[in-house]
Amino acid sequence: MASVPPGDRSDRLTDDRPGRGSRPSVAGRSRAGSPRRWLWTSGVAAAVIGAGLVAPSLTAAGAPTPGPGAEQVLSERAATATALLTKPRRPVPTIPTGTTTAPTTTAPTTTAPTTTAPTTTAPTTTAPTTTAPTTTDSPLAGDTFHGTNAGAAAAAAQPGTSPEDAALLRELAGVPTATWLGSWSGDVTATVSRVVADARAAGRVPVFVAYNIPGRDCGGYSSGGVDSAAQYDQWVRGIAGGIGSAEVVVVVEPDALAQLCGDPAARTAMLRAAVEVLERNPGTHTYLDAGHSTWVDAATMADRLRAAGATGADGFALNVSNFHTTASNVTYGQQVSSLLGGVHFVVDTSRNGNGPGSDWCNPPGRAVGQRPTGSTGQLRVDAYLWVKTPGESDGTCNGGPAAGTFWPSYAVALMRAAA
Repeated sequence: MASVPPGDRSDRLTDDRPGRGSRPSVAGRSRAGSPRRWLWTSGVAAAVIGAGLVAPSLTAAGAPTPGPGAEQVLSERAATATALLTKPRRPVPTIPTGTTTAPTTTAPTTTAPTTTAPTTTAPTTTAPTTTAPTTTDSPLAGDTFHGTNAGAAAAAAQPGTSPEDAALLRELAGVPTATWLGSWSGDVTATVSRVVADARAAGRVPVFVAYNIPGRDCGGYSSGGVDSAAQYDQWVRGIAGGIGSAEVVVVVEPDALAQLCGDPAARTAMLRAAVEVLERNPGTHTYLDAGHSTWVDAATMADRLRAAGATGADGFALNVSNFHTTASNVTYGQQVSSLLGGVHFVVDTSRNGNGPGSDWCNPPGRAVGQRPTGSTGQLRVDAYLWVKTPGESDGTCNGGPAAGTFWPSYAVALMRAAA
């Protein structure tokens, strides 16, 4: 399944399983059915009421008219409340609507030539004006993402690399790619804090992948994870602590719902708890992994996502570490979304430029896909992301090194195929 970064991997050979072997202050929050938390305005309203500031028109009938001294006190309290209500707030980014209006088309007026018969003028025909639907409703629209492909950068600087290959590797290294978190991350709070600080300095939004659930990959080639639900909860809280109030994207546990091995109820409960912890942070956009377009049917996946808390998250993620086309994943994602009442989703486009190959493990002839963006032009599709690190091997198959190891020749081939 999704390969693990260096330091916590097992080689992958073959796999016969299908498909592989901010919030209150952020405009456009996409959680389906979730309430907005207008804490600041509610606090001011409470302060005004608590101060005893009541307009005379709202006093009970027959109440005595306040004297001059009381009027002065009321005036001073009104000025204080006005100052509180007009206190500057942190700017909220404007999300473009993407509304497109088709031009009005008017057919030309046609006049028949004049003869001895009376002049006849054809009526003017005007085509109806049509307005295209909104083409984006993403809370990530306008964001620039953050994340490094360290393997590509190192390979580009390697002695003996041809100038042409080095240029492609440097280009690959410059594309924002997700940071995967697991046991290899060490102190996960410190790791996340460092990435968040780097992203903030660059004015970008980091993308993380949480990949440490007990029974990860169901004993497959990326098996691992912590030992218990309690340890997992503590680990997820460490991620949340490192994020703080920053705006980030978190993809939660690739393949965990598509495989759903072991005790399904226990796994679902861990995922639901992880979503709840992460979503307490005001700037965290959380997406539960949901496999890809040819793995689990839409109705079954919608049921699993609902049970795991996707309707309380920003949505779900598709095609992580896989090669299926963006179009097929968007079609599938819209089906799942409709079954969940309009929940949004993101798609991993890191290696799907040529669609799927003969298998999931290092298939030849593949290409990198569309570059990361939060402006997809698709309703409910919040972003195209590079979640998988292009160039990292899926396992010791089709000539590849151990899973998660950067493979320069495969990385260069992905880039050349997309040129």
